[in-house]
Amino acid sequence: MTRNQTPQQSLLTLRAAVVFLIGIMAAVGVGTLTYLSGDSLAASVLAGSTAFGASVAFAHAIID
Repeated sequence: MTRNQTPQQSLLTLRAAVVFLIGIMAAVGVGTLTYLSGDSLAASVLAGSTAFGASVAFAHAIID
């Protein structure tokens, strides 16, 4: 019995993975710096999530 050998499709394209990686790196950086500056954990998470959204939108616009 032979199996049909079909190439697997990736879950994300390389471009999408890079855009999300840039967003995650920005979110972690901003969240860490916000927390180290003396703000609460909740404020740090909000700042990080805002940075994630902004950086993903920016990277999506400039990466072609």
